[in-house]
Parts: sequence; structure tokens; C-alpha cells
Amino acid sequence: MSDKVIIEIRELVKVYKGSEEPAIKGISLDIFQGEIFGLLGPNGAGKTTTISILCGLFRATKGSARIDGMDIHSNLNEIKKIIGVVPQDVALYPTLTAWENLTFFGNMYGLKGASLKQKIAEGMAVFGLEKHADKKIANCSGGIKRRINLIAGLLHDPKVIFLDEPTVGIDVQSRVVILEYLKELNQKGTTVIYTSHYMEEAERLCTRVAIIDRGRVISMGNPHELVAEHPEFKDLENIFLHLTGKDLRD
Repeated sequence: MSDKVIIEIRELVKVYKGSEEPAIKGISLDIFQGEIFGLLGPNGAGKTTTISILCGLFRATKGSARIDGMDIHSNLNEIKKIIGVVPQDVALYPTLTAWENLTFFGNMYGLKGASLKQKIAEGMAVFGLEKHADKKIANCSGGIKRRINLIAGLLHDPKVIFLDEPTVGIDVQSRVVILEYLKELNQKGTTVIYTSHYMEEAERLCTRVAIIDRGRVISMGNPHELVAEHPEFKDLENIFLHLTGKDLRD
């Protein structure tokens, strides 16, 4: 991890049309190049909204954000060239095969020909998906879909990758493969911004985390340091529950 700030967020606010309560309320963060940075919070805390704004899917109501020195509003086209996005919902075409899906997304990034085929083949090999290349997505398991979804977001070798709940609802084997690959990717210099409800996973994976609740950052730091600062709690999950409460969220 370097001292360079790769993502700078200042007083970010988002109010959705028809809503009286802002989804995020003045979030400010600095994320450093080469970090695995976790955005943690209950349902409705503002994690996905924050990522969606940074990726250009939504426009902030107030505040500013910069990625690699570029403003997310005025330089969005340039930013899209250096970021990858793996959304919470699997964003693949069910009637296309795994290979056809990856070819489509590669073309969207401007990749073509032999170089694209090589990138797809390499991704398939890393995630053990060679025998599933010609299988339609509709016939794939949840774990296979998640792995293909991840490959799609990484085909263009992004400088920054956003992952929204990348391991939700999958088997332990697929989760281990995905997390190990993210560690390897990060060691090569890729900055990873990651949301999850799995506190143990975040504690093992992330260099720093921000705990968000009701649209605000309520705690931030290295997971192990946060645990050390709260000796009355044995792990990050217990700290998370202490800070956000045990009430069920919609």
C-alpha cells in the first residue's frame, strides 16, 4: 500500500427522489492506492449507494469525489477506463454462455481478437471454469456465476476494482477461490473496494474498513487495530454489532 490517495471522497450526500431521508449523509473518506478497503454496514447503511456514485451510476446530491485525481462528474469517461465493477446482483446474460458473456463485456472495454481470447482463457483457468465455457449462464450454479461475474469486471486490468458483496450466497470453495484471487490481485497493485456482511471475511482480507450506518461513517481503521482498541469484544463482528445494534434491518 502506498501513501498516494487513489479515491478521495468529501462530504458526499445522496437523496433519492421521493425520499425524505438521505441515503448517505456527508461521507468523507481517503482510500490509498494498493489497499483492500472494506465498506461494512447493515442493510440500507449506504454502502451500495456510495459505490454506485463512485462508479458513475448515480449522481451525488452534494459533495465531491475523485478517483486517481479525476473528478467523478467531469472525468467519468476517463475514470471508467481504470475501474472495474462487480455488482451485488449477477450482471450476466442468462441465455448466453460463459464465454459469450465474457466476450461481450470484453468488447465493451474495447478488447478484441486474440488478446481478448487470451484474457478470457486465463480468467477461466484461474477460477477452474474451463469446462463451463460453453454452458449457458442460466444453467450455471451460483458459485460459477459469481466467478464469471468477477472475471467480467477484471478483463481490462483495472487500477481500481469495486466489489459489492462478491461472495454472497455461494459455497465455501468458491468463496475461498475468490478471496485468494483478490489477495493476489491486490499484491500486484490493484486497489480493491469491497462490501460484505461477512465480518470474519473482512477481518482477514481488508487492510482497513469503514463501518457505515444510516448513511454515516461511524468507525474506521485497520480491522485488527479496531479489535485491539476494543478489548471487551473478541472480533470485528462483535464490534460491528456493538456499533450498529442488533435490530433487524430491511
